[in-house]
Amino acid sequence: MTTRALVTGANGFVAQWAMKAMLSRGWSVTAAGFDAAPSSSILTGAEHDAIDWRRVDVTSQPEIAATLDAATPDAILHLAGVSFVPTAMADPGHAYDVNAVGVVRLLTEVRRHRVAGVADPTILVIGSAEQYGRHDLHEMPLGESAEQRPLTLYAASKVAQEVAALQACRSDGMRVICTRSFNHSGIGHGQQFLLPALVGRALALPATGGSLAIGNADTTRDFTHVADVAEAYLALLERGETGQAYNVCSGRGVTVRQLAEAVLERVGRSAKLATDPSLKRAVDVTVQIGSNAKLRAATGWEPRRAYEDIIDDLIHAATR
Repeated sequence: MTTRALVTGANGFVAQWAMKAMLSRGWSVTAAGFDAAPSSSILTGAEHDAIDWRRVDVTSQPEIAATLDAATPDAILHLAGVSFVPTAMADPGHAYDVNAVGVVRLLTEVRRHRVAGVADPTILVIGSAEQYGRHDLHEMPLGESAEQRPLTLYAASKVAQEVAALQACRSDGMRVICTRSFNHSGIGHGQQFLLPALVGRALALPATGGSLAIGNADTTRDFTHVADVAEAYLALLERGETGQAYNVCSGRGVTVRQLAEAVLERVGRSAKLATDPSLKRAVDVTVQIGSNAKLRAATGWEPRRAYEDIIDDLIHAATR
């Protein structure tokens, strides 16, 4: 039987990679996003045309209800959200309305479908490793039992999202699974994010000389290729345990300095690294590396690509 999937936040690059993977499995896909049919550097023309695109604002209960009624999904991938930390800080009320209350609106309509016997979908709610906040180096890699200590408003809104989602599972038996997704990137990622920004700045440099601006060189993060992240999300929809939260990560830490040096090497530029205070976060986590042991045990998923592959893909996309 064909799986009917609903993907929220469908204009985002992760959603489009996930829908690409869904279509390759023969799933039927309904896409809910701000744009009814956005242009895409990720989906082929045939893939784009195979998707039922719907304009949906997750702050609108009627629009969510109409989309659920039309899609009657077996699986929901909930990616809609304010994902850029500065954007969340600029409008805290909107960030909470989208990230925390948005999932409540979605689950309200899923509950209505369950009561009516229309559909009982598995719902994968995408959270963030930002929820963990600051932990010491000796605590790495972080497992799901690590304390959540949100430092930013964005992180707090994602903790609230997870609390609401798992409460619906405990109280109503809804088939909810949550992720705490660590850094990921790839083709389609916005230029305001670290790796696309580094690639863009490096390509603008002369062949020799100049400097590549970075923030905190020693900040350590765990990067996963977006294609691997998409596969992890489908694996959780198919085999994840409801009521659980899973880290989605590579388990491999890399510093901003290492990323910048790898970018320079791959674009063929000889430049110095220069710290730009404007690129430093006011509130930052020095090191964050995750454990993916729980995800691997539950689904058999394994990351197949490294951060170097992400960089190569971003360079290819920027220069083709």
